[in-house]
Amino acid sequence: MAYTKAYTAYRATGVKTASKGKLIIMLYEEALRRMDAALALYNNEEKIEASSIEKYNNCLVKTQEIITELMVSLDMERGGEIAQNLMALYSFFNRELLDTCITHDKAKLLSIRTMMQELHSSWAVAVAETPTADTVSHTAIDING
Repeated sequence: MAYTKAYTAYRATGVKTASKGKLIIMLYEEALRRMDAALALYNNEEKIEASSIEKYNNCLVKTQEIITELMVSLDMERGGEIAQNLMALYSFFNRELLDTCITHDKAKLLSIRTMMQELHSSWAVAVAETPTADTVSHTAIDING
């Protein structure tokens, strides 16, 4: 129990003090974890058991919330065409995830996960190659669940 509280406090501090780039990477990582958790709920017949539907939907809803946070973080004025393209892509992801909540289409979920993984990798490279900016406090973002 004490370990859980300490880890939660450590993680919260990491989020509050992360650079903007690192925070974006953390959001992607959590979205990928949530999609992996949803994918793990498929049985051998590629179906979601009735007893797992709520957990499956919760994973996808949290993923949508993270994607929405990524949308809100876009600076449409300074980001130009890249920000516009990311906004369109994030909107697409959220629509597809909503459909996946209803249809339980594993192939669609895998496709979204693949694209999110590619974006995560691109952000990781960009952040690694960009000089470290000052860290800022983020009070509205909750990637913990």
